[in-house]
Amino acid sequence: MKKTKYVYDPLSLAYRKVEKNWKDRLRDTGVFILASILLGILFFFGLQVILDSPEEKLLKRELAETEMLFEQLDRRVASLSGIIQQVERRDDEVYRVIFESDPPSRENRLRGISGSAQRYATIRGLPNGELLERSALKVDQLSQRVNVQSKSLDELADLVTKKEALLSALPAIRPLKDQPGTWFSSSYGYRFHPILKKSRMHTGVDFSAPRMTPIYATADGIVISNERFGGKGFGKHITISHGFGYHTLYAHMHKTAAPRGRRVKRGELIGYVGRTGRSTANHLHYEVIYNGRRVNPINYFFNDLSPEEYNDLLIMAESANQSMD
Repeated sequence: MKKTKYVYDPLSLAYRKVEKNWKDRLRDTGVFILASILLGILFFFGLQVILDSPEEKLLKRELAETEMLFEQLDRRVASLSGIIQQVERRDDEVYRVIFESDPPSRENRLRGISGSAQRYATIRGLPNGELLERSALKVDQLSQRVNVQSKSLDELADLVTKKEALLSALPAIRPLKDQPGTWFSSSYGYRFHPILKKSRMHTGVDFSAPRMTPIYATADGIVISNERFGGKGFGKHITISHGFGYHTLYAHMHKTAAPRGRRVKRGELIGYVGRTGRSTANHLHYEVIYNGRRVNPINYFFNDLSPEEYNDLLIMAESANQSMD
């Protein structure tokens, strides 16, 4: 039943019936339609804000799966990085010590990838570009470390094949036998010079011994110099090239027993103790040179000494403060 609308007329003090013409009906209909449209639009956008569309749900699910995959990749890269780090540590602290060889430098292992700025330029413009770039950088750095370590292992494999020759080339014994009248008199390092009367670097060790005490080669090699008077006041001296970067020098000899060019074996007689050159008493000045640099010979006396004897030698080295040349 259609409702009838009345309004109060203050002039006649009575209610009168409201009659609508077609214009009123058209206006009311328009207002209703416009209000409905506005409410529909507001409702639609409200749902868009609150609820995801199927496409958005799909994209969000793909994004979550992608992030999960990258997290898994990061964990795998971290695990592999830990493994390669263990291999690097064994290489540096075990294998290289055994073979007396320098390991790859840390800078070489961890150096950046060449052209990285251009390498990742295309990645930065992609969705999740920052995540992709970070993961790509980690993978490239790991690849660099694996590549360096692979080359290092190839080098170690080559050293293994040369192990026998390498061990023969190590100056691993004392040049004088342990006998009465022979003792360790001066160590490597800064010492007071008895002739120059000042502290200076003593690049070898001294063994005091009677004149004509036999001197022996400390490793296999070839005699490359046999001079009556050499530089630095060495007097009669011999230098032996052992290969693998090793040389040994024997100075202040009374006389030599191995001419230039002779191939000698470890323990072979090469000369006799004397005091030629700049020297204050009969003794042998002995040096070990590795890759052109004088190193402490005492670190190589391991082939003919027990641990107790080696410890006693270290104590003697600490108390030997004045060189004899």
